[in-house]
Amino acid sequence: MTNNEILKKLRIALDLKEPDMIEILWLANYEINKSELAGVFRSEGHKNYKACSDELLKAFLDGYILYRRGPKEA
Repeated sequence: MTNNEILKKLRIALDLKEPDMIEILWLANYEINKSELAGVFRSEGHKNYKACSDELLKAFLDGYILYRRGPKEA
């Protein structure tokens, strides 16, 4: 299973929209625009397909923790 497939399945399971995804990535200090994010969700043969890097997937998972729980308190 590729990182793209994992991210797609998480997006569906968590019922997230594009603005939510961008906010989650922003919380993890990962900047991405709408067109780059859309490329991650394209099929592999599409001309605008973008492979989801390990860094992007890690940022999403880290950002989702902050999105749901808030920042870690000292």
